[in-house]
Parts: sequence; C-alpha cells; structure tokens
Amino acid sequence: MSRALYGPGGFFVRERPAAHFRTSVHVSPRFAGAVAELLLQVDAALGQPAVLDFVDMGAGGGELCAGVLAALPPQVAARTRAHAVERSAAPAGLDPRIEWRREPPAGAHGLLFANEWLDNVPVGVAEASGGPPRYVLVRASDGAERAGAPVTGPDAEWLARWWPLAPGSGHRAEIGLARDTAWATAVGALSAGLAVAVDYAHGRTDRPPYGTLTGYQAGRQVLPVPDGSRDLTAHVAMDALPGTTCSQRAALHALGLHGARPPLALAASDPAAYVRALAAASEAAELTAAGGLGDFTWLATPVGPACTGLLPQGPG
Repeated sequence: MSRALYGPGGFFVRERPAAHFRTSVHVSPRFAGAVAELLLQVDAALGQPAVLDFVDMGAGGGELCAGVLAALPPQVAARTRAHAVERSAAPAGLDPRIEWRREPPAGAHGLLFANEWLDNVPVGVAEASGGPPRYVLVRASDGAERAGAPVTGPDAEWLARWWPLAPGSGHRAEIGLARDTAWATAVGALSAGLAVAVDYAHGRTDRPPYGTLTGYQAGRQVLPVPDGSRDLTAHVAMDALPGTTCSQRAALHALGLHGARPPLALAASDPAAYVRALAAASEAAELTAAGGLGDFTWLATPVGPACTGLLPQGPG
C-alpha cells in the first residue's frame, strides 16, 4: 500500500485526488469557509498571534488552502501562513501565498487540518481464519491474496487493544498503528493550536467484521489492487487517536453552515438573491447530509489549553 500510493510513480505522487474522487472540499467553497471560521476561532483563542498558521495535510491540488485564504478577512489573511503538505509536485498557478511542502512545519501556531488524509495512511490487514490473526499478503500485479505470518509485536498489541479478532472467526481488521504514529507526528508539528482530522471512521462498537479497504479509480469504486493505478483507502479507527469527536454535520452546524432553504418571499422580492441562497443551501445540505458527507467524523486534538472545546463533542 505504501509503495502503491507514495513510492516512485505511486498514485499520490503523480495524480490529483480530484480526478478520481470528490471530497467535501470539491463540493462547495462553503466547506473552506467553515474551515476558515474554525481558523478564526483558533486565532482568537491564541490571542491573535503575529503569525497564524494553517496547515493542510494531504492538500491535493491546494484547493482548501486557497479557499481558506479567500474566506478570511483581509487583515487576518495578511498574517496567515498557509502550508500545503503533499507528496506530489505543486500545481501550476498555485497562489504564491501557499507554501508547498512534503512535511508540516515545525513549531506552527494555528490550525492543522487533515481532510481525508488518515484514510490514505497505509495499514496492514490481519485475518483470523483457522486460528489467531495472520497478516494478509497481496500480490501487487492483480490483488491475489494469501495468508502470511502471525501478527506479533506492536501490531498484535494494537489489535488486542483496539480491534480484537476472535481466533477462527474469519474476520478481518486493518491495523491502525501507523495512523496513530502519523497523527502524533502531525500534531507534534504544532506548538499551540488545534489539529483536526476528518474521515470516514468507526469505533469499538461498530468495527466492520471484514474491514473497509477498497480502491477508487476515475470516480468508481474498484478492487484495492496495490499496483499504483488507483487510490487505496480504509476507514479510520478514530477512537484510537487522542481527542474528541463529532460528526461533520455537528461540526459544520457549529461553524455556522446550515442547509435550510431560503424563505419563498425572497423569490418574489429578489429572485437573483433567492437563487444564490438556494444554491448555497443545497451545497450546505450535501455537506451535512445523513448517510453521506455529514457522517464523516471530525477528530479535534488541541495542543495547549486555549483551543479546547472549539468543536462540539458527541455524534451530533
């Protein structure tokens, strides 16, 4: 998975995610506007530092960075450093205010935001067929599988704590230890502020019995063959990470994004304004829809006491 996504010629080294799947960032600029509102709250909580950092982990084509800068008040945008963290090369025409980099900046003060990043941090797969869990090995050329060695060491400890598999059950688990480490490293880049991860996720009470690993290619769900031609993704065991969680629906509502239809009276008094408001409400409704993007989980990990409680807690 690591080679297929990030090795020489890997999927995320040569491809832009927007060509293969649609995220909340691509649905509407209102998502970036909500993230900008969260950045303003972080800014206020930190006492409006001289330099405010916005770090976008897994930045794709830099769309979220650009949208956040556009949504900020000019006086705040002027002291904001935007960092797009991505493995691929910077796109042509990138806003010169955005710093393109492979790793998050050390000592940042502000908001680190990881939208659909952790699901692409590679995981090992374990299966408990005929005994204790064993690694599932896969052939890169066609995705053919076979059982590997028993899971031992830190991986086994992670499974026992977060995703235990009953011997002989035939159930599978995706070992999230590498994601725990990646998140700790990302959060460690902040000296003060808030780190937020947004992803499809599960908890101890709703682990999928056969895992979630899958692929996406040109807008279609495909088999997770690790040949570098497709995205490989698996939902995140978010409860293994430090912080509090809520649904995207609850988070966006708290940040002022609602999908309520504009009053019909506006259609008579100002038809153009009504059409604009209706379009905005439609986009907000998609971003917060139950059974869709609204079911994403937001994880908030504060660094320092100032940014505790900026997002709601609970399913929402």
